[in-house]
Amino acid sequence: MVTRRAFLGTSGLALAAGVAACAGAKAPAEKFEVNLSEAEWKKRLTPAQFATLRQEATDVPFQSPFLNEHRAGIFSCAGCNLPNYSSKTKFDSGTGWPSFWQPLPNAVRLRKDSTLGFVRNEVHCRRCGGHLGHVFDDGPKPTGLRYCMDGTALKFTPGKA
Repeated sequence: MVTRRAFLGTSGLALAAGVAACAGAKAPAEKFEVNLSEAEWKKRLTPAQFATLRQEATDVPFQSPFLNEHRAGIFSCAGCNLPNYSSKTKFDSGTGWPSFWQPLPNAVRLRKDSTLGFVRNEVHCRRCGGHLGHVFDDGPKPTGLRYCMDGTALKFTPGKA
């Protein structure tokens, strides 16, 4: 008979091994229109932007100034300026990150992210590959999706959306 302690201990070891394996596994290198060296990215971006866009860091929730951005405009990749989201698709998800129910056409790409031990869909910029955030299936109509973006990965240009 397997005790709860033995089961949990074995499960914990298996989970830790899986996380370690996922963290060490590198996805095949993707090709992007904008390819810069690490040094060039560091010159172009702030330290926070570099951590998010190039190292897949996550912003602290409820800290982005874009949470309270309600003007018409376009949210673009802070790395390469590609327009990613219209303010028309922005909504308050209550999660602490700027959220959108749909990206602009041909603006983002998705890839599997298993770094936390479970699979999520990472959103990255189609042009430079910068990490923008993740997409979840708990958003509003019409798509039912929530593109949960890191504010440091974006820049906002007010105007026509």
